[in-house]
Amino acid sequence: MGDKEIILTQEGLRKLEDELENLKSVKRREVAERIKVAIGYGDISENSEYEDAKNEQAFIEGRVITLEKMLRNARIINNDDIDTDTVSIGAIVVVEDLEYGDTMEYAIVGTAESDPLQNKISNESPVGKAILGKKKGTVVEVNVPAGIIQYKIVDIRK
Repeated sequence: MGDKEIILTQEGLRKLEDELENLKSVKRREVAERIKVAIGYGDISENSEYEDAKNEQAFIEGRVITLEKMLRNARIINNDDIDTDTVSIGAIVVVEDLEYGDTMEYAIVGTAESDPLQNKISNESPVGKAILGKKKGTVVEVNVPAGIIQYKIVDIRK
């Protein structure tokens, strides 16, 4: 079974590469120093500083492996690949809630870089799935836990 393709924008790729570099060059050294200091306290069998540092080390190594795998399986969406005729990954989409008249702007991204607080929604989220591949002016229905929301796609841009 193959690894799942990770879809990233250029910005998402840069963030993952920066995080990986920070973990490898800074965090590994910091935790190694914490372990060294904790060992200096003597008996490590009941040393909470040592246990905490070892747990952090395990987390860092796990995250490094995860990031390396994600980057290996990454497909980068370039700005030139973004279609402004239909909603695609990498596009900025303005939608209008037809019930309340509110407009929202979303960047459609892959799951690895989705951040709803920054209005970056995944292509696999309910809204992302509903609008992906649709044209400007299209009305879509989105199934959410509260019921069905109707959105009109107002604008699509890079």
